[in-house]
Amino acid sequence: MNYVFRCHRRCTMRLLKAEELFRKLLEGGSKKQPRLLGLDVGSKYVGLAVSDQKNRIALPLSVLGRTKTNINLMADDFKTLVKNYSLAGLVVGYPFNLQGQSSPDASQVSLLVGELCKTGKLDDLSYTYWDENFTSKCVEALLNPLKLNDPVETKTMTDKFAAVCILQGYLDNMNRALRSADKCEE
Repeated sequence: MNYVFRCHRRCTMRLLKAEELFRKLLEGGSKKQPRLLGLDVGSKYVGLAVSDQKNRIALPLSVLGRTKTNINLMADDFKTLVKNYSLAGLVVGYPFNLQGQSSPDASQVSLLVGELCKTGKLDDLSYTYWDENFTSKCVEALLNPLKLNDPVETKTMTDKFAAVCILQGYLDNMNRALRSADKCEE
């Protein structure tokens, strides 16, 4: 299922199946190994994680504040990250329910992707959605023993590491599928 958001004549952010994005990543063809950016989209913050150069490990990156008026600044930040990390695409956490369908929170994620597209600053960037079920809850459980006192710090840490969980889940799944396919070809 390929979808293309065409918000301007020059903007095309392509939604790819998870496997297609990973295949595109492997076929990158540039000197630098392309990488992926994981996103945990919330109402106030977007947690970010980046893959290592071998696309096996997700690393925490940062958290961007999200408001209704800063989408152009966010798009500029993403554009800088694309350049600095040779990003081939985005792995966007998507809240599926336990039956595998969109949950009510999914509209927030779709809205952010659509707003980024409308800026026209991320032309031809591919992305995929990846199930984010329970990532924030897992991170909260891991951070709880640390007894962080600042609620904002706790929230931003949760969002950043939820992005790590989303991206790591994707990388593990795609690398496992790749190893399995290689074994079948032998």
